Amino acid sequence: MEKYVEKRRKTATFSMMPLILILAILCSISASCEKRTMENTDGKLAIITTTTMLYDMAVSIGGECVKVTALMGPGIDPHLYQASAGDVTKMQDANVVLYNGLHLEGKMGYVFAALAKSGRNIICAEDGIAEAMLLSDEINPEIHDPHIWFDVSIWKASAKHVAARLAEIDPDNSDNYKTNMEKYLAELDELERYIKERVDEISENQRVLVTAHDAFRYFGRAYGFEVLGLQGISTDAEAGTADVSNLASFIAENRIKAIFVESSVPPRNIEALQAAVKARDFNVEIGGELYSDSLGDATSGHDTYILTFKANIDTIVDALK
Repeated sequence: MEKYVEKRRKTATFSMMPLILILAILCSISASCEKRTMENTDGKLAIITTTTMLYDMAVSIGGECVKVTALMGPGIDPHLYQASAGDVTKMQDANVVLYNGLHLEGKMGYVFAALAKSGRNIICAEDGIAEAMLLSDEINPEIHDPHIWFDVSIWKASAKHVAARLAEIDPDNSDNYKTNMEKYLAELDELERYIKERVDEISENQRVLVTAHDAFRYFGRAYGFEVLGLQGISTDAEAGTADVSNLASFIAENRIKAIFVESSVPPRNIEALQAAVKARDFNVEIGGELYSDSLGDATSGHDTYILTFKANIDTIVDALK
């Protein structure tokens, strides 16, 4: 892996929103300072989340006390998502805005800053995580990897923070948030046991996970996988010819059984990688599609954090064992 990383030459970039849009958002938020009251939602706390993972967390912790809406649906890439005027209105009208942080929503940072400045209730999942638990980008050490949901222990820390903040914002339902959080944490404990049991089915020398971008490094650290991605931690970065060539050589030399596409990233780069490996006289299979920056949908049956993680681990183990 070190040899591969040394040859990789890319930087993770987080695009800035056009200045005119920033100014329009700031003016819009400043012109509407009234916070939404719970009477507008039948007494329930109105929560807007960015990603599907945070939507599921908010529903699990909030239960009957909240009404949750996600800006991003299944299969949406949060790295590239740009807030629309309608999104800004939804966030203005909500009691709470919940986002991941760590530059995951790279094109929305100015929106969150403006909302916070206007006095909105903002919850950032990043704030519940000790810095020692975070991974830095291998190319840009000053940037932290935002894909925190792939380590269940870190996701638990975020859940505790979210529950505590909801209790502060809505103290009348604090006991409900605490009870729901404890139930959710118990379910996450069971998920961790399932993951570790399945990982034990793979020999250690085959625990190499190759994907479209570096979304799975927390997963790798937590569950003992070497993780390699064609793109950096943000899908803003493009995979170059040298990246494909270097990784193809690594796969062929180490006889890696399978590589994986991602639900929120076009498959063309992984397909190009597979062809490059074949050119080195080794056939690597595409082991299936992994959910990376989004949960599955209701049709797939993987529309919760726990079901999505189980689907991922089943796909990985079944392809590599």
